[in-house]
Amino acid sequence: MDIQTYTPVYPKEDAIGKSIVEAACKVKQELGFGLLEDAYQQCFCHILSNYGYDVKRQLDIPIVYDNLVFNHALQLDVLVNDLVICEFKSFSKVTPVYEEQVLSKLKQAGKRVGYLISFDVHNIEQGIKRFVV
Repeated sequence: MDIQTYTPVYPKEDAIGKSIVEAACKVKQELGFGLLEDAYQQCFCHILSNYGYDVKRQLDIPIVYDNLVFNHALQLDVLVNDLVICEFKSFSKVTPVYEEQVLSKLKQAGKRVGYLISFDVHNIEQGIKRFVV
């Protein structure tokens, strides 16, 4: 029998995750469909900041390749409390490519928990996917 093991999510990451889902729900309820990704992102970050989180948008993360540092090779949509990454998409269908992007960004940024969020869905819970590495 093949038994899967799961990496536990630490309480701080879990609390941030709950706030992320709550903020996404509030933004979706207020703004609805059809806006650009940036509009959703700004409102989402405003809510999280009001909750007391340290929120950074459009954060450049350097990557190292062949002992060279590339300072603008990777950009995170949102980083919350230097622990959790949020990536936004404005498409209703989340493809495996978007999921791989989140996983790659988690790896390169040295983070464990990330969320892929799409506001272009009827039910926002269907537009949120959590990743733990």
